[in-house]
Amino acid sequence: MTNRKYKVVITNDDGIESPGLAAAVQAVEPFAEVLIVAPATQQTAMGRAQVGKPASVLQKRILTIGDRQFEGFACEAAPARVLGHALNIFSDFRPDLVISGINYGENLGANITSSGTVGAAMEGAYRGIPAIAASLETPIHSHFTYTEQNWESSIQILRRLAYTSLSESFPADVDILKVDVPSTATPESPWRITRLSKTLYYRSTLDNPSLTSPLGEAVTSKGADEQEPEDTDVYALAVDRVVSVTPISLDLTAKSAFSRSGAWSACFKQS
Repeated sequence: MTNRKYKVVITNDDGIESPGLAAAVQAVEPFAEVLIVAPATQQTAMGRAQVGKPASVLQKRILTIGDRQFEGFACEAAPARVLGHALNIFSDFRPDLVISGINYGENLGANITSSGTVGAAMEGAYRGIPAIAASLETPIHSHFTYTEQNWESSIQILRRLAYTSLSESFPADVDILKVDVPSTATPESPWRITRLSKTLYYRSTLDNPSLTSPLGEAVTSKGADEQEPEDTDVYALAVDRVVSVTPISLDLTAKSAFSRSGAWSACFKQS
């Protein structure tokens, strides 16, 4: 790696004190100047929400990461809102890359639209900045608490992906790279380019559903369907136990051509 200093914004949805955020800093600090901005508190599952207390401001925090201290900034708001606010304030920083993570818990399949990690990456991408959303597989009970995890493999994997992203442009139509690391991964674990599964990887159920069932009674489980296609992010991580890298485009337009689809063509035809 060269001595050139890139500029990277690091954020997350788990909060400024998250060990996963510290791991992301450790991944890129050898070759990048970092700006650390994150929610002041846990903001898991906020998606790309733009909510926050109107009086919230960025508050400086000194973070001890490894044997060094870093200046970070925290704000009481959803992850995407924090990132957008910080990019407006630090307009002279001009980042080459946004990294969101490393998240407690894998972000797979249809559930990514509720992910604050992916939401923050999307916020950066919508502002024209290439972004990485990085997540480590953990038990569900770790999604809202800072449980002890081995971050070393995730650090090495993110370092390699981030450096390549900085030194090479993303392929055309790629705005975000979503990387999900199995809990069993090593730095030598194989990677796979995947597509986003359409299935709900996380499922919420009620044992005895009724109108009086409170939200808190819902039980969340996770896993791959028996018929999960082999080329998806869910299959790569949950079944084959390899690192999944999913290219994501901000263009959510379906590729089907209504104009060549019989009754639909007639439906859209102007009288």
